[in-house]
Amino acid sequence: MEDLSDELLLESYYKANELNLSPDFIYLIEKEISRRNLTNKVKTYS
Repeated sequence: MEDLSDELLLESYYKANELNLSPDFIYLIEKEISRRNLTNKVKTYS
């Protein structure tokens, strides 16, 4: 995931949630978002 741009990482996160992909996969994306300090750019999913 380190090779993804910030924008592509965030898009992947939104799409993974939209498609209800594995919670484990979404968690990995969330960890990378957090590592890059991008949490302020994530829209919350309800």
